[in-house]
Amino acid sequence: MAGTGVDTQFLATVEVPTGHAIINVDDAAENAIVLFPGANFALTEAQIDEALAAADASDWILLQNETNLGFYAAGVAKAKGMRVAYAAAPFDADAALAMLPVTDLLAVNEIEAAQLSAALDVDAADLPVEQVLITRGAQGATLQAGGTILSVDAFKVEPVDTTGAGDTFLGYFMAAVDMGLAPLDALTRASAASALQVTKVGAAEAIPALADVKTFLEAQI
Repeated sequence: MAGTGVDTQFLATVEVPTGHAIINVDDAAENAIVLFPGANFALTEAQIDEALAAADASDWILLQNETNLGFYAAGVAKAKGMRVAYAAAPFDADAALAMLPVTDLLAVNEIEAAQLSAALDVDAADLPVEQVLITRGAQGATLQAGGTILSVDAFKVEPVDTTGAGDTFLGYFMAAVDMGLAPLDALTRASAASALQVTKVGAAEAIPALADVKTFLEAQI
């Protein structure tokens, strides 16, 4: 992880088994994932406080349901003026409902969006969050913000394994936004990254490098 540029200074070893995701992929490249949370649910408030100590209002925090204390982390972040991005996955309606009041950008796939809309009894367009990013697999993605909806198509590729496609999309989108790209450009870059990712087997190991994403986009022009 460190070799790819990830800041690992806050990694800790605990007396809990490492979390596992058992991924089942069918012949159509769709997946079902069985999760064992393990150490992902061993975070402490002190660790979160330490990790966010140097953060400020220019920063985003990205949270999802695979780790514990998401609501606490969001509260610490909001107190610093940070913006909160929340991926409601693995989907849990109660967890999502609790997070919405402290979320600036909600990221869901179309199935999760439908489940959350049903839980709130509202249309997906009326989810009570400033920005809502909905990934739709082969149908692309949309970003709802301030009454405006931006859409991007998915790039046409031959999928091998869709595991991690949504994570790749969101990671690239948030990185692009943090780098100052316009929302539509960020969506396009994220779409290209996820398109490349599904052409390989695996999750994290299939995520493409930025240089490869840029080369792919240049080839589409």
